[in-house]
Amino acid sequence: MTQPRYYPVSRYLKERFGGRVQRVSIYCGFTCPNRDGTISTGGCTYCVPSLLIPDTYRNRMGVTEQLNAGMERLRKRYRTDRFIAYFQVNTNTYAPLDRLEKLYREATGHPRVVALCVSTRPDCVDTALLELLSQLKEEKHLWLELGLQSAHNRTLRLINRGHTVEDFVKCVERVKTYGIDVCTHVIFGLPGESKEDMLDTVRLVAELELWGIKFHQLDIIRGTPVEALYREGRLRPLELEAYAECVVESLELLSPHTTIHRLSGYTPREYLVAPLWSLNKERVRKRIEQLLEERNTHQGIRWNKHKGGLKDGRPKG
Repeated sequence: MTQPRYYPVSRYLKERFGGRVQRVSIYCGFTCPNRDGTISTGGCTYCVPSLLIPDTYRNRMGVTEQLNAGMERLRKRYRTDRFIAYFQVNTNTYAPLDRLEKLYREATGHPRVVALCVSTRPDCVDTALLELLSQLKEEKHLWLELGLQSAHNRTLRLINRGHTVEDFVKCVERVKTYGIDVCTHVIFGLPGESKEDMLDTVRLVAELELWGIKFHQLDIIRGTPVEALYREGRLRPLELEAYAECVVESLELLSPHTTIHRLSGYTPREYLVAPLWSLNKERVRKRIEQLLEERNTHQGIRWNKHKGGLKDGRPKG
């Protein structure tokens, strides 16, 4: 058997829970501060939140109903009775604490839920929330997903994120004091970014020694501001080979203990303008794994905890 070349979260979960574990996405009608006018309007320039609403969701379904519907579908397909309650759509900490606690506890109280995952932004995590999550962590395995996307403030301004890199770093440091694991999202191919810019983002993730990471390519989705840039010829999506190379080099930079939650994103065909190669996630995965083999490399080969985290220097910011 060949040595694994990266550390997928599926392997981590199997080691922790003794079998396959699947996510069930939950939609609670949250918005974002860069959508409702608190910080900005319009949201991130690449995003259409409705695409993340689970297929099984029906109007006004509660947490338990959504969990049961999702579990039924996944149980038949994957033959598992272990599930993660995944609060996914928009900013899932952007509500009064009492409402959040009620929703989270309903999820963790489900007998087939073994873990809780909450997706949010670094500027929507306060002390009261962290105290609640630290309590829940004692009952069920838990992690927080923090969107970063890029380690460059010029890019964050351009895509209307509404927070800074510094906000992200401060949030991570605060979350870590509560012993809560952090998984972050990064996007390759954002407007104006070079390959080195993208790798700088991963260098920051490596420097912070985050527990998990999700890689996404920038998908051009119909009706978004980035589609207008694409139509005007001001934005060119990454080719598959360039994307795969960037992921492979990113894996080399990361700690071997960082869990890899996603190698690429996915947008349904009816909404996707470009790149069309992203429709075939299996093809993307195979090319990344093939490239790892061709280069005889693996996750963590360029990471060195005892030399400031990286063998080739700190992020440039």
